[in-house]
Amino acid sequence: MNKFTIHTIVLIICSMFAVLSSMAEACSRFTYTGPGNTVVIGRSMDWVEDVRTDLWAFPAGVERVGSAEPNSIKWISKYGSVIASGYDLGTTDGMNSQGLAANLLYLSTTDYGNPRADRKNISIFTWAQYVLDNYATVDEAVKDFGQDKLNMIAPTLPNGANATVHLSISDRSGDNAIFEYVAGKLVVHHNKAYKVMTNEPVYEKQLALNDYWQNLKGIFLPGTGEPEDRFVRASYYLNTAPQTADTQKSIAIVFSIIRNVSVPMLEGFSTRPNVSSTIWRSVADLKNNVYYFENADRPNVFWVDMSKLNLTKSAAIKKLPLQNGEIYAGEVSNKFVASKSFF
Repeated sequence: MNKFTIHTIVLIICSMFAVLSSMAEACSRFTYTGPGNTVVIGRSMDWVEDVRTDLWAFPAGVERVGSAEPNSIKWISKYGSVIASGYDLGTTDGMNSQGLAANLLYLSTTDYGNPRADRKNISIFTWAQYVLDNYATVDEAVKDFGQDKLNMIAPTLPNGANATVHLSISDRSGDNAIFEYVAGKLVVHHNKAYKVMTNEPVYEKQLALNDYWQNLKGIFLPGTGEPEDRFVRASYYLNTAPQTADTQKSIAIVFSIIRNVSVPMLEGFSTRPNVSSTIWRSVADLKNNVYYFENADRPNVFWVDMSKLNLTKSAAIKKLPLQNGEIYAGEVSNKFVASKSFF
């Protein structure tokens, strides 16, 4: 085999790994706080393909199983929630009836470690739902889940990508926490100041990156779709945004920032690691328990007022279908239909 042939094979293999690594969720999220207990979460879902998202309304009292693996954790939901699903497999985003929000974002360097026989198992597909079902506040989640007492199981996604993710949560007090698995260990970053997160790199490095850019005081901002650039822009615009207790204005501010850090629907992003076009955006008003949603390929923003849903025990599980290009506008709680859960 000549050197040219070996070089060609190496290039092909490298290209295959690059494409596989780009089959990844490359998202952004942040927490906006304002007067009068205003807390609003903005999030973008960036992905190389349609993840077949629907919205779901889950009541309290639902029996759950953490994974398909033996020794799986089981629980009954304490709180109702409205969530965005992915691939009909799990929860990617949402908020519960207590005003706790959860956002699952990609992180390529995630290392869950080897499962231990003395721990129960939970899948990354049910991770965000477990948090929404069981905790009312960030502090509760940090004190309990932060003990690193579960094995995280990560099945391969339907598109062949590795299910490597980290989780951010926020509550009505404006508290924030980020959960990451680094070198086989759960690392928790818990602070009200930790308002911005993107898919890459690990959060400790994101904070160091932001420290550098803050010294430049917005003289210029990095403008690409790379996660580091999105982190810097989101941080800058969040820190300079008007502080308001007006609900309509605060929602508009959050949408304006999350759209600024979204990745355009352009060719070429599908072949770049950790960068994909934005396919949808969500905004969660934790004070008023209203969940806003916007598909990137459809004309309207719509929202779910959770007070208009029955999320009490024994209520029906309901779905708002989105997979077939459905278009909604305004408040849509009456559009949910009873449906069998994907869990």
